[in-house]
Amino acid sequence: MTRPATLYLVPAPLDFGCEVQAPLQEVLPAGTLGIAAGITHWICENAKSARAYLKRINELHPLAVPLQAQHIQELPRLVHKKGDHAGQFDARALLAPALEGHDLGLLSEAGMPAVADPGSSVVRAAHEAGVPVTPLTGPVSLLLALAASGLNGQNFAFVGYLPQDPAQRAQRVRELESLALRTGQTQLFIETPYRNAALLQALLQTLQPGTRLALAAGLTLPGAAVTCRTVKAWRAATPQEASRLPTVFAFGP
Repeated sequence: MTRPATLYLVPAPLDFGCEVQAPLQEVLPAGTLGIAAGITHWICENAKSARAYLKRINELHPLAVPLQAQHIQELPRLVHKKGDHAGQFDARALLAPALEGHDLGLLSEAGMPAVADPGSSVVRAAHEAGVPVTPLTGPVSLLLALAASGLNGQNFAFVGYLPQDPAQRAQRVRELESLALRTGQTQLFIETPYRNAALLQALLQTLQPGTRLALAAGLTLPGAAVTCRTVKAWRAATPQEASRLPTVFAFGP
């Protein structure tokens, strides 16, 4: 029986969907790029963006096989919409190349796969099948934002996206703020960039004046900005604008 190969968790730069791209050699170690260049079988969110990323890698580290010969599998669309962290998707079929001896790369569109992105089901299936799992070094927006915020980095939670309905969102924000103030736990969440401004305004209307709110926008990009101040200070700032770049939001005492 062929010995299973390795499932590599390959981080991607945080510039997906941005007009300006970060030079790969500045945000990803040469070791990560070298291993990625040697992988010929992939599981990803979107094949088009995966090929675009591999093309960028090829400019620094020649790919083991030409781009058109790469074997790329997409996670189902339902996984993109609903996520796969709760075990509702069976990813075993996607591991067939690894069971045949080919190293597999798991790739999301930005950052570390399976962290605030799909991919958990693939990792879980790999463990169950005895396929070794190796995470590679690269940017993780949640941890970069947390470290730069000054909020509690010893006790924190990522809560995904907040509800879009204003009433439900306000209720959820109050629940999370109560937890944060009671336990000291930092609450981190994200939003689709074009909704950043609306979310910021909702937070400023709902959170208590003394709660500290951080926005980390465009991390690793030339226009990166991290701002953390009390809600009272945010309200006094002019103008109260949120970047249209990918942004991590966080608040706590």
